[in-house]
Amino acid sequence: MQRTILAVFTFFFLLPTSVLAAQGPASFSAARSLLVASSSPGNAYAAGVSVVVTAPVAGDLSIVGGSVIAAAPVRGDTLLLAGSISSRARMTGDLRALGGRIHIEEPVLGDLVALGISVHDSGRVAGSVFIAAADVTLTDGASGPVTIYGNNVSLAGDFAGDIKVTASGHLTLAASTTIRGKLIYEAPEAAAIPASATIVGGVEYTSASYLPDAGTSRILALVSIGFFLFARILGALILAGLLAGLFPRLAESIAERAHTKRPRSILLSMLLGFAILVATPVLLILLSLTFVGIGLALLLFIAYILLVLLAGVYAGILLGSIFARRFFGRETVLWHDGVLGMLALSLVTLVPVIGLFVAFLLTAFSAGVLLQLFFQFAFPHDDHTPEML
Repeated sequence: MQRTILAVFTFFFLLPTSVLAAQGPASFSAARSLLVASSSPGNAYAAGVSVVVTAPVAGDLSIVGGSVIAAAPVRGDTLLLAGSISSRARMTGDLRALGGRIHIEEPVLGDLVALGISVHDSGRVAGSVFIAAADVTLTDGASGPVTIYGNNVSLAGDFAGDIKVTASGHLTLAASTTIRGKLIYEAPEAAAIPASATIVGGVEYTSASYLPDAGTSRILALVSIGFFLFARILGALILAGLLAGLFPRLAESIAERAHTKRPRSILLSMLLGFAILVATPVLLILLSLTFVGIGLALLLFIAYILLVLLAGVYAGILLGSIFARRFFGRETVLWHDGVLGMLALSLVTLVPVIGLFVAFLLTAFSAGVLLQLFFQFAFPHDDHTPEML
């Protein structure tokens, strides 16, 4: 019921305000390429990829499409929603346009509301004007107050009321432009007002730079770094949980070597991982110097990146298995052990120098053990080695 009420409210909010007062039956038409050549005694509604209206409309006109051309007069209000909008006829009521490129060639006797990427109005507006677009051009003035939000704004013609402009780029006034009210604008630079322009109510300029100051830049930098760290830690947690849950025997084999092997064996595994992590980039550079070795260097680079990634993740899983054995007395590795260990490792790396050193030692050990396990898997000496993977 609430969705129905919301839909009905949205429908009547988007429709022109005079829709309920229109006389005569309404006409509805829809097609991929639609040409409306029959006049409507009441409201007219049209939809299509390409819509062209060439017949007068006695009531309101509402069109939704990809490309819309309104080339017939409308006595009521007009609502146009499209990627490209062209109004080529006199609009007696209000005109509301939402699209990418909006071009208005004939007068609008009511109010004008236009939202788009670029808005070009060469027909005088009798009512008020509200425009929000990247590029805005008014070439024939307006009889009512004008409010514009845009990047580059160009004004020309005779304006009877006040003009308020907020521009992130430039405000330009053409020669002989007349503003009988006040020009109030906010922009990074003052507008170049020609000597032939007349502004009866005076000019009120506010300098506004849309580039952040030093304090704001620092805040944005901290927020960006925080978001990056959060995304990195979250991705590592998910990956550690997946690997620990999908390959528990491999995680248990790495943890078993860390808990049961002698310190000498642990040190050798760590030195093996350290040697691979340091020597492989040098080998890749040497191979890349020869034409024949480029292909082999590319394959080794992919394998190296995969090893570094797995070593970093299993370093967190190893830390989680240590917690599981120490506090829960459990030798099996579960997925949440990997998540907990990776979280702890991510927090440890935030500690300057010491945290990075500890993380590197765990990563080097994991890389050395992974190399030994992969070697035993490729060249097994017993029947139980493949089961670890």
